[in-house]
Order: sequence, then C-alpha cells, then structure tokens
Amino acid sequence: MEVRQVNPGTERPIEKLSSTDTDLLKKMYREMVLIRRFEEEAARAYAMGKFGGFCHLYIGQEAVGTGAINALNERDYILSTYRDHGHALARGCDPGALMAELFGKRTGIVKGKGGSMHFFDRRRNFMGGHGIVGGHVALATGIGWAIQYRNEQAVCICFFGEGAANIGAFHEGLNLAALWKLPVIFICENNHYSMGTPEYKALSVPDVSIRAVAYNMDRDLFDGDDALFVQKKVSEHVEKARRGDGPSLLEISTYRFRGHSMSDPAKYRTKEEVEIWKQRDAILRARRMLEFNGVAEKEFARIEAEIKDIVTASLKFAEESPEPPVSDLYADVYAV
Repeated sequence: MEVRQVNPGTERPIEKLSSTDTDLLKKMYREMVLIRRFEEEAARAYAMGKFGGFCHLYIGQEAVGTGAINALNERDYILSTYRDHGHALARGCDPGALMAELFGKRTGIVKGKGGSMHFFDRRRNFMGGHGIVGGHVALATGIGWAIQYRNEQAVCICFFGEGAANIGAFHEGLNLAALWKLPVIFICENNHYSMGTPEYKALSVPDVSIRAVAYNMDRDLFDGDDALFVQKKVSEHVEKARRGDGPSLLEISTYRFRGHSMSDPAKYRTKEEVEIWKQRDAILRARRMLEFNGVAEKEFARIEAEIKDIVTASLKFAEESPEPPVSDLYADVYAV
C-alpha cells in the first residue's frame, strides 16, 4: 500500500498579545484542556466496557472547534459530525450530561437515546452530532434559511470532515446556501484521513476550499493549531454572514492523534507522522503563548486541577445515574 507522510504547514510564531487576546486565549486554553481530559476519560471508560457502540474522539483537533465556536454568540447555531464531544463542550454543554449520554443514562443530554454521535442541546442551539457523513450539510443550509426567514440576526456553523466534501448533500447544501445568500459558515476540519483513507487517495483536488468557487462563495484555507488565529479568521466570516453577505467555505488543516474511532488501531499512518503532528499540539502551543505573555505556572496548575475535578465529577454522575426505563422507548418519538 502506498504511504505518503502528511506533514503540517509552517508553524506560526509565538507573539506578544493584547490583554484582551490573552484573556480570550486563556479561556480557550481552559476549554481545550477540558475537551482533552474529557476525551481521555471517555477513552478509558470505553476500554473498560463501561459503554459501547461507536466512539470518535476529538483529541488533537481541539483548537478548530474551540476557536470557531468562540467566534459565535449565544443566538448562533452549530451542527457537528459524529466527532461531536469537543464541539459540545466548547459550546458550554454540561460535561456530566455528556458523559451520562455516553453511558446511555437517563440523565444524558438526550436522555441516553443518542449516545456518542448524537449530542444535542436546543437551549444552546447545538443542533446535534450527525452520523451520516455529509448529510447534515444540507441541514445547516435549512437552518440558515430559517434564520433568514425569521430575521434572527444569527449565523450557523457546520463542521464536517474532508470525506464529506465528496457527498452529494455537501454540494446541494453549498449551492442553495450561495444561491439564497444564507448565513452559514461551512467548516471542513481536514484531518487528512477519511477513516483510514488518506486524502491523496480520496480527493482528486486536495484543496477542499476551492470548491467554493463553483458556488460563488467566499473561501479560506489555514492551519488549525492556533486557537486564537482560528477564532479571528472564523470571526471575519461570521460577521460577513451576519451582515447578510452570504456563506463561506473554510478548510482548516488539523490532525487527530487517535484512530478514526476507538476500534481503529490507525496502522495506515507512521508513528513518525503522528509524532510530528503531536509536536504541533494546539494545547501546548496555547500554553507557550500564554507563558510568553506572562501567565504564571500556578494558573496552569489551577486550570488542570479544576478540569480534573469537573471530569471526575462527570464520570461519577454518569456511573451513578439511572438507566432509562423500557417505557422511554416510546417517549419523544414524534414532536407534537
């Protein structure tokens, strides 16, 4: 089998930040650490057989979701893929309810009926993780149309992987969003592997963002290892969409440190490649940036201790929560 090493781009320099940007990066650093520790605990619980089914971790990609979601306000909408844990946490969903959902408990974010791939929180306009590759792109266009029809002054962000860019619903969704100038930002989290298939074996043109040209919408392509840079870039497109200037397609290069799912040993890539990307870990980069801007060691220790307590409490909550009764099979089947 042909193996080509996938390398990251040139790393952005560590730089002096304003006090406002330092505070924002500290907030995002905390969120990324929460995602990382939550996912590590979820992986341990899965390996111990505490829950089953599919489980796709967000480890390595934290800066993309965290940066993009911090460009939104509470009125805005988010759609995710089956790799939705990180997006839900960055949106502020309750870690206990998310862990309980993994465990299939009645206290889960969707009462134990969705599991890992289908987190959903209407109160936060988190419109779900979706298991059908690319299918939710058309749903994002539908939400964009509803925003425009209701004059809500909101936007919708839709996350997907590069594998979804070959799906029919992706093209249908982009075409209608551009045709009607809908406030949707389509974000391709390109982690360079569609399950076990590298992008050079799946994409005839490796630049996903260039597909925006066919639909007359703005596009952008950049690295996703700097949460603050991601936040600023996504903010530009969010504000454009909010003004009524139509959708954008963004491709953000990233990398997952684990396999496609918990059942994937990821033998289709070299250890050297993974190690190269780990040197560009967005959490380590954010820490170096904060240290350069005067954040003391004790603050990082405080954040780690706080996150450890949150994740420990979420696991305890999930384990002690009740199983849903059999009668719940017939509840919430139809919306009235």
